[in-house]
Amino acid sequence: MVEAVQDAGVVVTGAGGGIGAALARRFAAEGARVVVNDLDPDRAKAVADEIGGIAVPGDASAVVDEARAALGGTVDVYCANAGVGSGGSEAADEAVWALAWDVNVMAHVRAAHLLLPDWLARGAGRFVSTVSAAGLLTMIGAAPYSVTKHGAYAFAEWLSLTYRHRGVKVHAICPQGVRTDMLTASGSAGDLVLRPTAIEPEDVAQALFQGIEDDRFLILPHPEVAEYYRARAAEPDRWLRGMNRLQQQWEATAR
Repeated sequence: MVEAVQDAGVVVTGAGGGIGAALARRFAAEGARVVVNDLDPDRAKAVADEIGGIAVPGDASAVVDEARAALGGTVDVYCANAGVGSGGSEAADEAVWALAWDVNVMAHVRAAHLLLPDWLARGAGRFVSTVSAAGLLTMIGAAPYSVTKHGAYAFAEWLSLTYRHRGVKVHAICPQGVRTDMLTASGSAGDLVLRPTAIEPEDVAQALFQGIEDDRFLILPHPEVAEYYRARAAEPDRWLRGMNRLQQQWEATAR
């Protein structure tokens, strides 16, 4: 058992399946009291019933107050997990860009805005952001997703550097491929880049809990991402040439 989460009030957004459901199950198994949030009320209820949690369906951007009430007035851990895997290029419809920005970034901002006053007053709180390796690197064929996941990572990083001395702990989870509906929806680009090394959602939950025990900000369920991130920072042009070769490979196979 991870002592830091025993009897904690935990909220997991987008928890009707995939990574969110795995996180909800793991927190419950570790002795936390879990609110399961999802846009789909049936999926939220199914996971909540399974783990003895509380279903609070609806938009992840507006769940904090209802979830806090369901937990008896206090949220100790907030998992900003809900996300949209918007593909496309710069030519994607502006509505696609707006949705990606709203769900992948602004939902995190809105939640933090509501959570931080209590956390700072208590000197304790934990914000978990499901980002993606795309937020550290990028992803071919998915400009809205890549750009907004960069934003999600930047916001998590900012939260950590701004409030860590006041007791707020932040974790950014950055996996590559995970066997979820989002991977299935990623199409041929996902088949090329993500599927060969895809892991299970439970592996992501395990990586998070190891990171909580180690008190680490950056959670890398695929350890090789650390090397890619170093290469990107040290030699950006070489890294971009390599990614462009991958882009060309995808274009050739997608024809």
